[in-house]
Amino acid sequence: MKIRIQGNSIRYRLTRSEVQKLGQSGYIEERTEFNGKSFIYVVRTKPDITTLLAEFKHDTITLFLPASEQNLWPQSERIGYEHKMVLNNGNTLSLLLEKDFVCLDERIEDQSDNYPNPTAAKK
Repeated sequence: MKIRIQGNSIRYRLTRSEVQKLGQSGYIEERTEFNGKSFIYVVRTKPDITTLLAEFKHDTITLFLPASEQNLWPQSERIGYEHKMVLNNGNTLSLLLEKDFVCLDERIEDQSDNYPNPTAAKK
């Protein structure tokens, strides 16, 4: 799982096995360790919501996906989910959860578990 944070925008990208795990258990977690602390990022399904939501508690960013999508997303062609969450102060936090595609340019990282890039066939 990858996370990109820029300003008031959070983007999660999940590999095929992570999307499958989310479909099976409703929960996935990644962590980055520092000296004595960890930064944790989670995707968790949640009943009774209809859009993506997020919270930041105890050094953890949790992105909530509607539980109604838990079994649908892994089997579908849907790339992801997007929502602009209005914060208590009136500002907006942009949320994006998507399947991670193989990059079209050369990368050092292992991309064997990524989804095939739909634009690769067009080139």
